[in-house]
Amino acid sequence: MKSKLGLFPLVAATFFMVSGGPYGIEGVVKQSGYAGAILMLLIIPVIWALPTGLMVGELAAAIPAEGGFYVWVRRAMGPFWGFQGAWLSLAASVFDIAAYPSVLVLSLGQLWPAALHNPWRIVIPVAVIFTCVAWNLLGSKAVGEGSIALGILLLMPFAMMMFLAPHHGIAPATTHTSWYAGLIIAMWNFMGWDNASTIAQEVRDPQRTYPRTMLWAVVTVTLVYIAPILAVAYAGVPPSQWSDGAWVSLAGGIRPWLAVPMLLTIMISVLGQVNSLTMSYSRIPFAMAEHGLAPSVFRRVTNNGSPWAALLACGAIWTLALSLSLDRILLLDIMLYGGSLTLEFIALIVLRVREPELVRPFRIPGGPAGAVAMAVMPCVLLLVAAVMNRHEQIGSISAAALAGIVALCGIAVYPWAKRMS
Repeated sequence: MKSKLGLFPLVAATFFMVSGGPYGIEGVVKQSGYAGAILMLLIIPVIWALPTGLMVGELAAAIPAEGGFYVWVRRAMGPFWGFQGAWLSLAASVFDIAAYPSVLVLSLGQLWPAALHNPWRIVIPVAVIFTCVAWNLLGSKAVGEGSIALGILLLMPFAMMMFLAPHHGIAPATTHTSWYAGLIIAMWNFMGWDNASTIAQEVRDPQRTYPRTMLWAVVTVTLVYIAPILAVAYAGVPPSQWSDGAWVSLAGGIRPWLAVPMLLTIMISVLGQVNSLTMSYSRIPFAMAEHGLAPSVFRRVTNNGSPWAALLACGAIWTLALSLSLDRILLLDIMLYGGSLTLEFIALIVLRVREPELVRPFRIPGGPAGAVAMAVMPCVLLLVAAVMNRHEQIGSISAAALAGIVALCGIAVYPWAKRMS
């Protein structure tokens, strides 16, 4: 009998699925300045993270199924849309998983420049991915409990940084014209709440645990982002000194000996993030195989319940985007994830209409209108992000066009997948 995750292991795992610490938010400060960054990191949780967290809290408590959001969308709108939601999420995972080792490589490059060049800029991320695949073979409980220990370790240098930072006052403001680039980074750093839903059958008392997990995790992630930025701001460091992977040099600027502990915790953070996301994403092909929409081999599990075939397949696929730059990875991740998230909010609304008697241990206030109100701001934010970044290029094609092509591939693949049932 496999052990199940309780509240705090799930909170820790969700923290890593969404955040894993302040690594990755450096671009928000660089693009928006301190005041803009703090404002954005206070607003985004309210209009983006909290509605998503509440949606996950309601649906995960009402339908605690392995596969999470894929099962919700399938139940609300049928197999076709369930498959599209899963397809978009798995496509986004290629870029999502690639982003975290990229942050590690950029940070490592602050002390070891060779990490920024081949072969290390590819070898290091591949090693991270398959280390996490191996860890996941030990089971979800091992991942959840490991996330608690990793979370404590990674926050220690930031606590020291905040305590030791000299208070010279915030550096003079500079002009920032790319606030929408900062918006993409902030959205990426607050996305992924629904990833926790895919392991519902491996959670103890999911009806009570999921709503509490979402609220705890939203507050924790917000505080973990804002507090270190304020410490660096009051140390008088200009926003122009911020760049992707800059936490190592920022810590070294406060106390030279802090650079090495900071780099070590970035490694811990990346390991925790990729580890938790590997657990989450691998359950999607497992659930699809259960419904006959993916190869049956993905249904195979170890004695502790880990879907080993899905884990190995996901690990191999996740190496595909490792050569892209971080900003392009984030943009594609947001666009593809946004399509999946939109389907989840539609599922929330549809289930309110079609299944009003469904037992909902946690319920967002209001009937269908309450569900619609909850969906508005995240969907509007996704639209704004897509429009503002529509001209971003990946090679000779725009990021929006590439995301659209990937989405259309899901429609084309569905008839083939359906023949497996």
